[in-house]
Amino acid sequence: MTINRRKFLYTSGMLASGAALASLGCKSSQSSGSKTAPFGIQLYTLRADLPKDPKGVIKALSGYGYKQVESFEGQQGMFWGMTNKEFKAYLDSLGMNVISSHCNINKDFELKAAQAGEIGMKYLICPFIGHQKTMDDYKRYADQFNKSGEICKKNGLRFAYHNHGYTFTPLDGQLPQDILMTSTDASLVDYEMDIYWVVTAGQDPEAWLKKYPNRFTLCHVKDRGKQFPATESNASVDLGTGSIDFPKILKTAKETGMKYNIVEQERYDNTTPLKSAEVDAEYMKKLVI
Repeated sequence: MTINRRKFLYTSGMLASGAALASLGCKSSQSSGSKTAPFGIQLYTLRADLPKDPKGVIKALSGYGYKQVESFEGQQGMFWGMTNKEFKAYLDSLGMNVISSHCNINKDFELKAAQAGEIGMKYLICPFIGHQKTMDDYKRYADQFNKSGEICKKNGLRFAYHNHGYTFTPLDGQLPQDILMTSTDASLVDYEMDIYWVVTAGQDPEAWLKKYPNRFTLCHVKDRGKQFPATESNASVDLGTGSIDFPKILKTAKETGMKYNIVEQERYDNTTPLKSAEVDAEYMKKLVI
């Protein structure tokens, strides 16, 4: 099943003021520390190019310095026209590891977990559930996440959920993300924090990392352009050119259990996805946290 994540870009919850975004995203100088660990890239960043030449695109990414890959389930599946073992062997030949993949958890999930576990992947991730009408709806998803976590555990990997802005937008006086965090079993379910979406919803990523230590074990490193209004959802830009203070946020993430920093970009103004991926890699190489 094709997962068109472009349709996933839900625009609710973008009512935070420009001032709030600025306060959350203000850049600071890179503090003293150690260089970031090996970093990955979500292949959705190359969604226009990847179907044409999966191996060529991935080889280019390895040349930019990416050592880790997070896949997604496109028309050619999580393994892009290859078997799971062929996909792993190709990445091995490039000195890369497939850490995780976004996938449709409602179709053939047990098969996907078995295939992922067979090649040593660490995570299968639900990329989107959409804005729900009630908190009970979110609780039902939490129950499904626990079941998905059990399936993953049987296959030697873990399950995670990747957020958008809607779970950080109040509903009935509560934040759905809190319900998801507290209604899932920490031994079965982790979370992938898309830092961009937390900021875009007017929330503080560091506060959430500290509130739920060791639950956010992966993150999407995706910058938000300074030139866009708070209501603009499609506002990602090359890393280091936007408003999000990654040195500060990722330092806190590292201290609270973050294991994988995964680059993602969804908008390209006057550039190409591959060029942006190269620029993003150079930023990550110099990042000190």
